Amino acid sequence: MANVAVVGAQWGDEGKGKIVDWLSSRADVVVRFQGGHNAGHTLVINGVEYKLSLLPSGVVRQNKLSVIGNGVVFDPWAFIREVNAIKDKGVSVTPENLIVAENVPLILPVHSALDKAREEAKGAGKIGTTGRGIGPAYEDKVARRAIRLCDLTDDAVLVEKVDALLAHHNALFRALGAPEMTPAEILEPLRQIAPQVLPFAAVVWKQLDELRRAGKRILFEGAQGTMLDIDHGTYPYVTSSNTVAGNAAAGCGMGPRSIGYVLGICKAYTTRVGSGPFPTELTDEIGELIGQKGKEFGVVTGRKRRCGWFDAVMVRQAVKTGGIDGIALTKLDVLDGFDEIKVCVGYKLDGKEIDYYPSNAGAQARVEPIYETFEGWKDTTRGARSWAELPAQAVKYVRHIEELIQAPVALLSTSPERDDTILMTDPFAD
Repeated sequence: MANVAVVGAQWGDEGKGKIVDWLSSRADVVVRFQGGHNAGHTLVINGVEYKLSLLPSGVVRQNKLSVIGNGVVFDPWAFIREVNAIKDKGVSVTPENLIVAENVPLILPVHSALDKAREEAKGAGKIGTTGRGIGPAYEDKVARRAIRLCDLTDDAVLVEKVDALLAHHNALFRALGAPEMTPAEILEPLRQIAPQVLPFAAVVWKQLDELRRAGKRILFEGAQGTMLDIDHGTYPYVTSSNTVAGNAAAGCGMGPRSIGYVLGICKAYTTRVGSGPFPTELTDEIGELIGQKGKEFGVVTGRKRRCGWFDAVMVRQAVKTGGIDGIALTKLDVLDGFDEIKVCVGYKLDGKEIDYYPSNAGAQARVEPIYETFEGWKDTTRGARSWAELPAQAVKYVRHIEELIQAPVALLSTSPERDDTILMTDPFAD
């Protein structure tokens, strides 16, 4: 059976949690390969709602191994808080059902402090960071000064690395007029948390190789979305990691041939959190209505999401850059009841029509959407579990989206409940 990578095909918040949970019931292993605790998933299982940010979605299911790969930036305090929170809902997370790559870089208090100080200093130029230290932690990783989980096993090495880390970061704090940090402010919390997180440390690449050879089904779970990718997104209004499926292999130590099928997730409309260009954004009562019907608030931050019509140009670009084989289309039911629905099929840039989203930030801000208008439907799609239960116009809408994005809709989600899903293509099939 093919291993499956699940990635967002828009600006994140596409409903990956439900789809990953739906697929994880058929997988043996669920792997997080990038991002941090800034990304949120909401799962609804037997009427119980779980809000996850760092933990892989597989933790809520028995007899599944969950893995946090080396491509993630790992906040040990957020990890323990989330483990305790989910324990209160009857889910036990232990080193038997969850492992963390020993070479995962850590998010430290210095990172969140720097994140907030820099964002504050930008004023109107804010990029919309969550302030959780994700970006600074990735910067330290690339600059080869990161503290990694394995460093917590050697206090002498840890002291040396923290001194080197603060030599860099305190210079930045001084420049920003922010308070500097002492080594003790980093070392003492790390020494206290180490006994709680080190039991989860593992040689992840080796265990995954053994599991793959044993024929286990592996599900790779991405965070955020393609248009937030550090290379292929709306730079600089992006996250600090590669969110495309190509990073699934590097983010856990497996080869690219380990991924058999790439499933992209996108909503039947578009949302975005924070700053940055958004060609199809609706700032009128229609955008407000979509947000209310879709309950468009961030799982982690609670921030209100910006809403707009479906952007087929952007999703088609995500399909190409992410190697997406099929799409899981979510929240179709939010569009129930509209007299007409629009889809962006192209852009105008300085009077010229283009069929891609440009890389230049200025050009991204100037593009104007070219719309096609579709007749809406009055009957509900919510809870539908077969094509026969869908209104004819909803079927037409989905089929035309397939043509525009040049990829098939493999799954169709019609509510937050995991079983309210229409399956057209089985991602796990050979």
